[in-house]
Amino acid sequence: MLQSRAAVTEMRTRSSLVVACLGVAGIALAAGCPQPPAKSQQVRVGDATPATGPQPPQKLVAPPPHVWSGAGCTAAACHAGIEPIRGPETGMMREIFARGQAHGDPDGCIMCHGGDPQATAVDQAHRHSPDSLRAAGGPEAFYPDPASPWVNAFTCGQCHLELVQAQWNSLMMTEAGKIQGTTWAFGALEGYEHRWANYDAKNPDDPNMRLGTDAYRVYMADKTVAHPNVFVDQMHALPEAPAPETIEDLTITPEDAVFTYLRAECQRCHLGVKGRQRRGDYRGMGCGACHMPYSNEGLYEGGDATIPDQPGHALVHSLQATREAKVYVHEQGYTGIPVETCTTCHNRGKRIGVSYQGLMESAWASPYTEGGGGQIGLHTKHYISMEQDVHYQRGMLCQDCHTSIDVHGDRFLAGANLGPVEIECSDCHGTPAAYPWELPLGWGDENGPGQAQGSSRGVGQTLPDYLQRGTVAPVRDGYILTARGNPMPEVVRDGDRIVVHTVGGKDLYLEPLRKKADEGRLSAEATAAMVHAGKHIETMECYACHASWAPQCYGCHVKVDYSAGNRVFDWVAAGQLHAQDPDHRRDRGEDGYDTLIPGKVTEMRSYLRWEDPALGVNGEGRVSPIVPGCQVSATIIGEDGTEIVRNNIFHTTPGSEGSGPEGQLGSDMSPLQPHTIGKSRSCESCHGSDKAMGYGIGGGRMTAPWDRGKVVDLTTADGRVLPAAAQVQVEPIAGLQDWSAVVTRDGQQLQTVGHHFQGSGPLTAAQRRAMDRKNICVACHSEIPEASLAVSAMHHMAEMTGRLPSTKAEHADLVNKILLTSAWVQAGGGALLGTLLTLGGVVWWRRRHARARSG
Repeated sequence: MLQSRAAVTEMRTRSSLVVACLGVAGIALAAGCPQPPAKSQQVRVGDATPATGPQPPQKLVAPPPHVWSGAGCTAAACHAGIEPIRGPETGMMREIFARGQAHGDPDGCIMCHGGDPQATAVDQAHRHSPDSLRAAGGPEAFYPDPASPWVNAFTCGQCHLELVQAQWNSLMMTEAGKIQGTTWAFGALEGYEHRWANYDAKNPDDPNMRLGTDAYRVYMADKTVAHPNVFVDQMHALPEAPAPETIEDLTITPEDAVFTYLRAECQRCHLGVKGRQRRGDYRGMGCGACHMPYSNEGLYEGGDATIPDQPGHALVHSLQATREAKVYVHEQGYTGIPVETCTTCHNRGKRIGVSYQGLMESAWASPYTEGGGGQIGLHTKHYISMEQDVHYQRGMLCQDCHTSIDVHGDRFLAGANLGPVEIECSDCHGTPAAYPWELPLGWGDENGPGQAQGSSRGVGQTLPDYLQRGTVAPVRDGYILTARGNPMPEVVRDGDRIVVHTVGGKDLYLEPLRKKADEGRLSAEATAAMVHAGKHIETMECYACHASWAPQCYGCHVKVDYSAGNRVFDWVAAGQLHAQDPDHRRDRGEDGYDTLIPGKVTEMRSYLRWEDPALGVNGEGRVSPIVPGCQVSATIIGEDGTEIVRNNIFHTTPGSEGSGPEGQLGSDMSPLQPHTIGKSRSCESCHGSDKAMGYGIGGGRMTAPWDRGKVVDLTTADGRVLPAAAQVQVEPIAGLQDWSAVVTRDGQQLQTVGHHFQGSGPLTAAQRRAMDRKNICVACHSEIPEASLAVSAMHHMAEMTGRLPSTKAEHADLVNKILLTSAWVQAGGGALLGTLLTLGGVVWWRRRHARARSG
């Protein structure tokens, strides 16, 4: 149904005039109406640290307050004070005015919202659209939320049809990765396949429909062959949750409770619904999820007196998008999509949005607030302040790195985050041995390290049509290409530097690693890690070292309770209601929807950490941080209140993930980019850490085994419990030794690691052996101070002269001297021996030659 609807719209669009519409993320200007780049601030930055600090935001002058005709929608008794969706001086707004006037609305409101501009009563105005507008492919009726995916083919799609079509197969709509990950934790119901989505979805038949360059299409065709379980041809709608008449079947298949869990908790963020109306979660639908600004409080603060002072409304009636799309709030202007817009969804799961801002969940509501209260909830959570990502500190928003394809998709399906994201750190930073434009396509995005081969990728000189309608920076020496071959229109080469034209108005000048290495400006630590130990660059993700912290929420204790008539809201069914019922297609939210299903979901955790995440191998075959993903321990209560399972970790299919006939524990550690980039973690935080190698916090010995319950009461010295009424304090979880351990020292895998790509997993035995430098101090201190005569003499001499090393710097200096001395002695000794052998050979030859002549 969705594909045919898009096809009808495309046919209408081809026969109609191009009219202005709502922007889609990264696209703010109507076709044919480019605007000159705004005057920007210039900040010179190095690889991580700018030469100058962050600059204050540009002060933008608010638009004139009176831009409307005062008739129809903008009459004094209606929306006279509402903000223009774009600045009245922009090409997009001028086009809206012109096209609106052609259909009887000089203010152009109907071009997005539809409705009757000639009506004199609200109920009449908010009903049918003019016949001429409908014939031109515009709104068919009044749309309170024109950005909704259920109607945006007639609004945004008038100009941005390719992106409106792409939304249906984008990961933000399908949420296929979230579904596959959760069902994996409930017994690998999909296995490695990504076959379920929020709605039915299918790839276009024509491979040339894929957005991007020709090089990108070829690259993605190869990627699809390598990972057919991730880059699938079609997906099917998520199965229904247990209904009242099937709840009793859970005693046989308790894993089916996952569909209640998914529909009630996990799927509320997809683009097909407005989602949960709670502080920090207010947002739009479809294109408006990103492009309409919603504050945490969800209150409208613009000039339209008809909009009620109630949560659930956009902050102002303006589109946020690119560097040219200025939005004004209380006479303050800004450009770009704030990070807070992204965190309305990206605060759960891998939590990359809030982590980027330097926010980490806390179990407590401290510190106290005025009057002795606790911290107010945000996304229904409480937070502590952590170190912010260095890109965030420099004023970069999410869209300054993530491309149009990263967020919109390319019209084709991908089942996990690593699938559609086309950027790598090296796309801008390069390596110490190569500038970004010297790397081959695919570098850092391989199916295994070292597989990226071929000539240098160079730079781009032209842009695909759909990118030309957004911000386009001066080309200079060429547009920087992503690892997959698409140009980034705001990132350009300037000699041996890169200029990032941020959506916030700054021009950031970045010096790639190659330039700093050639000029001898890499730190000693960076030189050791990236130049002398080149295998780091070849086999690791940059963020394996440069993620300064990562949220680690160990143990997800999920209870699905079907007793006592419990009911919970089904977000996927709510989206289907929008799609299937014409009366609900135009709704701006899900208030009052009767999409309740049996059950109630409760979640708890075991404990939280943030420091030095463990390491594993991701779907690109590179070493990456890994953090708890879906570590589900499920408790399911039946309709009559009896336990179906308690604290149960489901198992994967037999033989999977290093397991035997019983399968592996479905508890998963997930590779991720934490979005907390900063100064590199220390060498010893990996090379001297059991946790980093996958053996668990403290080598898996910090907590007692979780598969045994713990009783805390009066006990004898030999551990016998005395009271008959003693209770279990900590319940057991069958099969679980340690939440944080993924592998034993002898190589036995304890839980799964990355269930999307089959190449992911724990560090291999060879990698752990090469990495392990724990207790290496013993190599010296087993001899010091008196294990041998020479060492004893040296130690006592240093002691008498007060030169025993006691600080890190003194130890480092001593080890360096020992290394150099040893090297010179061995090299010199070898050279001396070679010289002596050479001289001896010459003498022997001369004597032999002399004897031969005399004979």
